[in-house]
Amino acid sequence: MKLIVHKGDISALEVDALVVAANSRGEMGGGVAKAIKRAGGEAIEKEAKAQAPIPVGEAVLTSAGRLKAKAVIHAPTMEQPTQRTDREKVFRATAAALKLAEKKEFKTLALPGMGTGVGKVPPTEAARAMVEAVRAHWGKHLETIYLVDIGDEMVEAFQEAVKAPAA
Repeated sequence: MKLIVHKGDISALEVDALVVAANSRGEMGGGVAKAIKRAGGEAIEKEAKAQAPIPVGEAVLTSAGRLKAKAVIHAPTMEQPTQRTDREKVFRATAAALKLAEKKEFKTLALPGMGTGVGKVPPTEAARAMVEAVRAHWGKHLETIYLVDIGDEMVEAFQEAVKAPAA
C-alpha cells in the first residue's frame, strides 16, 4: 500500500473514494465537507443525512455527484456540527473510512486532514493519528492512499507523520 502526501483540492482528485470528516448528523456545513458539497452537489449531503445518525467510529458511503471520485465516505470525527474533537476520534474516523473502503474493494482513497478545522485538532496530532490508523490497517484491496490538503501546515504535518517510524 502506497501512502502519498498531496497538496491540492481533494474534491478534484480522481479516486475510487474520498473521505469527508463528517459529523454524526451527516451535515456538510463547513471546511472540506462544504467544499466537497459545493463541488459535487447537494445530493451528497442529502444521502449522508438519510443515513444519520452516524456514530463516531463508523462510516457511510454516498455517491460523489459531480466529483471525479466514484464515491464519498463520510466518517464522523464529532457528534454535532462545529463540535471540538480529539485525536482518538480522528483515529477512529480514519480507521472506519479505511474499513469501509476495503469492504467496497476500493483501490484508491483520498483522506483530508481529519478534525483539523472546526474540530480544532492540531495538524501534527491529526496527521499522526491518521498515519497510525493507516499503518494499522492491512487490507488486501487498497493500493494507494492520498493524504490531501490545500494548506502548507497540514501537508507538512502529513509529510512528517509519514516519515516518522511506526510507533
